[in-house]
Amino acid sequence: MILSGEARSVIIAGVDEAGRGPLAGPVAAAAVILAPSRPISGLKDSKLLAPRQREKLAVEIRGRALAWAVGWADHLEIDRLNILQATLLAMQRAVLALAVAPIKVLVDGDRCPALSCPMEAIVKGDNLIPVISAASILAKVERDAAMRRFDAEFPAYGFGIHKGYPTPMHLAALTTYGACAIHRRSFAPVQRCKEKIV
Repeated sequence: MILSGEARSVIIAGVDEAGRGPLAGPVAAAAVILAPSRPISGLKDSKLLAPRQREKLAVEIRGRALAWAVGWADHLEIDRLNILQATLLAMQRAVLALAVAPIKVLVDGDRCPALSCPMEAIVKGDNLIPVISAASILAKVERDAAMRRFDAEFPAYGFGIHKGYPTPMHLAALTTYGACAIHRRSFAPVQRCKEKIV
């Protein structure tokens, strides 16, 4: 997409992730460039929104943003790289997948991925900066959808309910059934049941 100099001056991408804490599944990152002419109301940290609100806002973000993309790092990459490096890789993939190249990237948290453009890490940016909030919402919605798909493949674990987080339900399933194909072997609760891995 070719943009005028004036239009390029507002091409700032927000980036956030979802899925660092779960014991299973991928980590997702979203990159979003909002269009000033198409504002979206109600943007905030995805954790402060009900699922239905997130879903509604995700539809608006996809429809109104100047550009958006989602990057992933799967459970194997998480185990090989560690969760921090896998998260940064997912963020990098999301930004590089944008149809419009940003002039600056604002990242939620205190670390930035490897990119050639200027970047700024902002702690709690997902509740302070609307473009990061939009990325937070999109990453959460996309990852939740992925975990619902995994729930159909591995129904014993309840992935559609807890999305892979270490809830009592999930830990009980690990104790009973051992780990499945998408569990993160490098995470301690999974390591403790490794003798049962299936």
